[in-house]
Amino acid sequence: MRNFTNKNEARRFKADVNSFGTVIIHRRNPYIVACWSMAFPGFGHLLLEKYVQGLLLVLWEVFVNQQTHLNRAMVYSFTGEIESAKAVLDVRLLFLYIPVYLFSIWDSYRTTVDLNKIAVLVEREDGPFNTFSINATGINYLEKRNPLVTFLWVLTIPSMGQLYLHRIVLAFFSLTWAVVFIYHSYLLEGIHYLILGNVEKSTSVLDAQWLSYIPSYYFFTIYEAYTNTVEYNKLFEKEQKNYLKSHYQSPNFTLKKGQKVT
Repeated sequence: MRNFTNKNEARRFKADVNSFGTVIIHRRNPYIVACWSMAFPGFGHLLLEKYVQGLLLVLWEVFVNQQTHLNRAMVYSFTGEIESAKAVLDVRLLFLYIPVYLFSIWDSYRTTVDLNKIAVLVEREDGPFNTFSINATGINYLEKRNPLVTFLWVLTIPSMGQLYLHRIVLAFFSLTWAVVFIYHSYLLEGIHYLILGNVEKSTSVLDAQWLSYIPSYYFFTIYEAYTNTVEYNKLFEKEQKNYLKSHYQSPNFTLKKGQKVT
């Protein structure tokens, strides 16, 4: 059940609140989106709410990266061990990786530019949309949330911020990959030995191939959750303003500059 029945009278809608999350169209910086695609193919599309395309690109990135040992080769090259980088790198799939990588950057930039144009039209049309959804799969509603609380939760484990925002699809995706990356990189085991003061053992147990995924992935979940909290708050204030105007304000009411209101 929803509190608004969409009759498709408007050409475009700003948002949709359903049991799996809230999807919203708003203006974004295309360069920032492209940079996230550069950091990890698929992240830019996830920021644009294009979940299927984003998840496919992330799966492709991990699969090809694992097959070519690209992360391990990059670690060797950063430390000056060029010969070791050449030895570990498998070039059989590397040339398939490059065009997909470039496509993810280009397509996320192009899509952001197009969505920004649509966002302007959406704001002008200002079509109504549902703000409350309840069914057998759950309850979701538009509300104001504290961006600082989102930031603090997502610092703990990737996906906690997304769960706080009721972004179920992205939360499940984030938590699944967090477990995969942390488990195969032996990150927690390395931290355990580091706390005990055994730095050499801590360094030796880490797997550089899997560990290299974590920084971009971790900071992406922080950025995504925080920015969406801010945008949800803007959407809530806009919807609340429209509701109060339509239900409690006389259509003949005008406020002129310098006029005293009693």
